[in-house]
Amino acid sequence: MVDYEVSIFTGDLAFACTLNLVSVKLVGTDGESEHKGASAFTCGGVSTFTVSCPASIGKLVLIELDKQPFLFFPQDDWFPAKVEVKSSEGDTYNFPIYRWIIDSEVHRFREGTALRVFEDKHHLGRYSRELELKQRGKDYCWDVYVEGIPHCIKAEDPCSLPCEIRFSFTKAMEFAFTAVTGLTELQLKGLADCKENWTDIDAINRVFCCKRTAISDYVHKHWKEDAFFGYQFLNGINPILIRRCSALPDNFPVTDGMVFLCGQCSLEDEMKKGNIFLCDYKRLDGVKANTINGQKQYLMAPLVLLHKTPDDQLMPIAIQLKQTPADDNPVFFPTDSEYDWLMAKIFVRSADFNEHQLNVHLLRTHLLAEVFAVSLLRNVPMVHPLYKLLIPHTRYTLQINYLARLLLISKDGVFTQFAASGGEGMITILKRSLSSMTYSSLCMPDDIAERGLEGVPNFYYRDDGLKLWDIIHRFVQGVLSYYYKTDAEVQQDSELQKWIRDIFEQGFLSNADTGIPQSFTTVAELVKFVTMVIFTSSAQHAAVNAGQFDYGGWMPNTPISLQLPPPTTKGTTSEATMLQTLPAVNTTVQGMATVWLLSRQSSDFVPLGHYPEEHFSEKIPCKLIQDFQGELEVLHVIIKVRNKSLEVPYTYMDPSEVENSVAI
Repeated sequence: MVDYEVSIFTGDLAFACTLNLVSVKLVGTDGESEHKGASAFTCGGVSTFTVSCPASIGKLVLIELDKQPFLFFPQDDWFPAKVEVKSSEGDTYNFPIYRWIIDSEVHRFREGTALRVFEDKHHLGRYSRELELKQRGKDYCWDVYVEGIPHCIKAEDPCSLPCEIRFSFTKAMEFAFTAVTGLTELQLKGLADCKENWTDIDAINRVFCCKRTAISDYVHKHWKEDAFFGYQFLNGINPILIRRCSALPDNFPVTDGMVFLCGQCSLEDEMKKGNIFLCDYKRLDGVKANTINGQKQYLMAPLVLLHKTPDDQLMPIAIQLKQTPADDNPVFFPTDSEYDWLMAKIFVRSADFNEHQLNVHLLRTHLLAEVFAVSLLRNVPMVHPLYKLLIPHTRYTLQINYLARLLLISKDGVFTQFAASGGEGMITILKRSLSSMTYSSLCMPDDIAERGLEGVPNFYYRDDGLKLWDIIHRFVQGVLSYYYKTDAEVQQDSELQKWIRDIFEQGFLSNADTGIPQSFTTVAELVKFVTMVIFTSSAQHAAVNAGQFDYGGWMPNTPISLQLPPPTTKGTTSEATMLQTLPAVNTTVQGMATVWLLSRQSSDFVPLGHYPEEHFSEKIPCKLIQDFQGELEVLHVIIKVRNKSLEVPYTYMDPSEVENSVAI
């Protein structure tokens, strides 16, 4: 008689326990056990019992679990975390589960040692692998939200999403509470339905008088300053547009006589020195602006020229608000009147808000992360090393994206109703953004080099991001090189190839010009792509999401929309013009409530590199995870020390503040 000690761990989640009878069956290379039942599975608890077999059943391949209600007791949901089996022969086997079981069907789970498809030799193992992917293909179907943008998961409502990828009870309650309390506060103040214009700029600060951050207070104080305006292109929430300028665009007719440069250098000389930078919002050119409160809105496509001064500040020196030069499209300069120059910067900041929200934030983090996740869940089984590596970086992504489509960009969504680019313009921008996206722009080292920003001082997004990229790359390289010793092994892994092919077709719409791989031929290609997936889903999302209220909590710094066109001649603006141009009260408060919601961490936040779910069993991957966490902790300390000396701390890519996945 051979005894197997079976320990079933129930997750420490709300309502994870079950009153049903759970039975387990062990399947090994030389046989299988009878079903053995047990009950009393409490939240965070461990239930241990013995399964006896007449003889050894060999190396364990999988277990079968099923859950049956007792007489008069209803079917309930159960969240097993893992099963651990110790044989009397001295072997220990781990079976990671980490998912809800909500029915009375038989569920099969593989032993934790990662197996690629071509090395999965046991017939029952291969059979369970096929069944798993067949079911996943039914559970995770692609859908087309709008033609021309990345495809998404097909779902009727949040409850129709598979249980394993939904919000936890804690996350769901906190998200709903934050959303409701923000809007309730505004409604009680009579602001949410007020369509009047602001008559006093200081009144804007009283919208969310209790919801402020140190940085939002700093923005309120410094938003008019040129140095802070320039700083935001490097370390604000849209740090991916600015690039070094080596030649002025033909449609931006700025000459030496128009701009004042410290030291009286020429533009050509300063460009040669690498001190001139350009932000071009050409993606917004010709976009149909929204109509809000029955009034046409305005969205410009500016060009902004900036100069790095000898004291390492990035100062705006020229702004043109439309792409085509014309007499009624003047170039604005810091030497213009106070409100001419301030209004030009306000139009830039509003354009930046719309470019950021749709391209930088929604498309390049949320929608891509969803594509990576759906393709993983459709094509890669739990026992595969890629699944084990990437599944923590998909947490909550599919539900948060469903809610974004439902509450933000749907016909009645907040963004559709209240942003300058809402509605038809939104789709135009998303389509343009995807069609012009490149693989290299998603890989931070390549992107920084292509934009010529390697040597720009005080660029904390770059400094912290490149360090994070390198740490993630070393971790991914360690894990994947452990499983893939040769390029040939990558090439023959059909599940891996289906994953990338699905991403290319469903996410990038088979556009080869993006440079996205259509297949993997080398270990190095695989490592780089997986690094990009993790970086995009964690660090990059944090960089463009977490500071939304910091920089948008004071609306004039980031107007969601503008109600008047820009001045066509200089000397015609005033404070009254500015107040009439800024969004109406209800538009303002809806935007502020939304960025407040999207900037809030939930209490079950999981920081980058922390893996409460133990998917890996082998010693080397587990050691690599420990090393990864150690490197992230060192970077956290470095950033924390640096920030003590900064007037505006940059925390968005501090590993302790970066969430493992796109979860908000």
